[in-house]
Amino acid sequence: MDKNEAQLRIEQLRKELEEHNYSYYVLNQHVISDFDFDMKMKELEKLENCFPEFFNLNSPSQRVGSDINVEFEQVEHSYLMLSLSNAYSKEEIIDFDKRIRKIIETDYEYVCELKFDGTSISLLYENGELVRAVTRGDGVRGDDVTGNVRTIRSIPLKLRGNNYPASFEIRGEILMPFKVFDELNAELEQAGKPLLANPRNTAAGTLKSKNSSVTASRKLDAYFYYLLGEILPSDEHYQNLQIAKKWGFKISEHTKLYKNLNEVFDYIDKWNIERHHLPVATDGIVIKLNSKKLQENMGLTAKSPRWAIAYKFKAESAATVLKSVSYQVGRTGAVTPVANLEPVLIAGTIVKRASLHNADIIQNLDIHINDTVFVEKGGEIIPKITGVDITRRHPMFQPVMFIEYCPECGARLIRNEGETVRYCPNDNGCPSQIKGKIEHFVSRNAMDIDGLGQETIEILFNYGLVKGVADLYRLTKENISVLERMGEKSAERILTGLEVSKNVPFERVLFALGIRFVGETVAKRLVKSLHSIENIKSADFDKLIEIDEIGERIAESIIDYFSKKEHIELIDFLKKQGLQFKIDEKKLGIQTDKLKGLNIVISGTFEKISRSELKNLIEQNGGKNVGAISKKTNYVVAGENMGPNKLEKTIQLGVPIISEDDFLKMLD
Repeated sequence: MDKNEAQLRIEQLRKELEEHNYSYYVLNQHVISDFDFDMKMKELEKLENCFPEFFNLNSPSQRVGSDINVEFEQVEHSYLMLSLSNAYSKEEIIDFDKRIRKIIETDYEYVCELKFDGTSISLLYENGELVRAVTRGDGVRGDDVTGNVRTIRSIPLKLRGNNYPASFEIRGEILMPFKVFDELNAELEQAGKPLLANPRNTAAGTLKSKNSSVTASRKLDAYFYYLLGEILPSDEHYQNLQIAKKWGFKISEHTKLYKNLNEVFDYIDKWNIERHHLPVATDGIVIKLNSKKLQENMGLTAKSPRWAIAYKFKAESAATVLKSVSYQVGRTGAVTPVANLEPVLIAGTIVKRASLHNADIIQNLDIHINDTVFVEKGGEIIPKITGVDITRRHPMFQPVMFIEYCPECGARLIRNEGETVRYCPNDNGCPSQIKGKIEHFVSRNAMDIDGLGQETIEILFNYGLVKGVADLYRLTKENISVLERMGEKSAERILTGLEVSKNVPFERVLFALGIRFVGETVAKRLVKSLHSIENIKSADFDKLIEIDEIGERIAESIIDYFSKKEHIELIDFLKKQGLQFKIDEKKLGIQTDKLKGLNIVISGTFEKISRSELKNLIEQNGGKNVGAISKKTNYVVAGENMGPNKLEKTIQLGVPIISEDDFLKMLD
């Protein structure tokens, strides 16, 4: 066979094999025998070996994976990959609908989808071929798992047809079907090995396998539910999914389009029962606005989109025995009681522990050691004890009494007025608090220091090399590389990560300090308003509570933090190491006071910029974006389809109405 004949045959075999993969794994149609499929695959592999110049990474022959171990590269998402806010009742769905009506006030449709219980993935396609697959990670950055994803046969490596955008992303869920999971556990049981807990965890672990041939052998599946890109086929989310199905993606046939909440509730009621007959795990229903334009107008919160919500099915529960209670000390000193249980299977997971939250919960439950307790998984994630079977209690069972002293350092616990949590006050001498603060400091959303995980911090702490955050920047290659399970490569990785952390922006450095009640959003608000650590340190109570989202409790916590000598010394040391303690000059240049003191309401839909961009412009220029019209409102920026109720109230209160163009002119 000459080169031209080989190329034609290779292309023909690839096309045939992809068609058979699509029919079997996506359409669930078996149109060729396994023997015939294998013979075609062997012929393709032989030709590709003989003519390596025709190698193609997206060939069906490459789905077997590789035995070579790989480290996953961190990749930033082009579009934030946020999680959904949850609802556990129909009343919460009604509230979600009301929030939408306040902003849109026009007719709209909902798309209802099954919420698959797997691991989220985002795929990038360019010119019809798979280019990259990235896990959710922290929503901003995820792991590049392209090599493993290529082995999943229900995921197209090359799209069908030719009417797809030049570049787009599609998001979905990677799962392990119940049948595959059961077969895998049967093999493990026969080999005398520990069984796997549930399909979701197994799928997540398989996707992160460093050996892609392992991923290939696990027969993972995938369903897709969201299309993103600059140019998409339709403004309608539902229509985009139907088109994506034609490109070869596995889209759930149970995805439906509805015009009102009654239809949505019927869908929820149906799948609350029918989900038990599905071949893969689901834990709820996702409800989304159908119009992409309206999705854009609704915008996002810091954690989730405002245009979608996940209705979670009622958690499964079971009865088991409370064996003992242990206590965990967090980085803030908060002491959390943990129930140690007789292992019990709930929602596909073996549960051995459950949170008891605080002393008040223990008292209200009137819980005793060896009690039979009712356990459920709140949101099917975190196990919790919901009650006690008093009828099974023996008179000799002893009640659970909350401890008085810290289990880590022995300090007497305190309880602040108005709070339910008990704290260890020894924040600079309690091992759990010290390690917790270091773990928080190096975490992904804070300083994101590569090479410093929980186990490594434990080793460094136990050897006395790190007794606080400052000690991280005193580490040397010599004193790291000689430690147990360490070496020169580990040392270099840690030191490089520490050096890179010096470029982390100020708002993340502020969050990393671990000031009580100062989360990511509050840290951003403080940095945006006060610009430098010096300004934050010198701000008094009145100045702090003027800042949006800073209440009395947060203000008091900030003032208390900066009143302590050891915190000031830490910040001064970190400054000398080169960490960022003031806002980037470029970001500062974007901000102005043109809208300072103005309360502005946005209503309707806009042509030139989205609602979220309008909100950003208001905040960048010193204004405040507010949701409701009142006497304090200075302007209403009105687009098309402004709601009649809002218009009536605006006129009634005499609030000036300005157009999109008028608003942009105010900013020059």
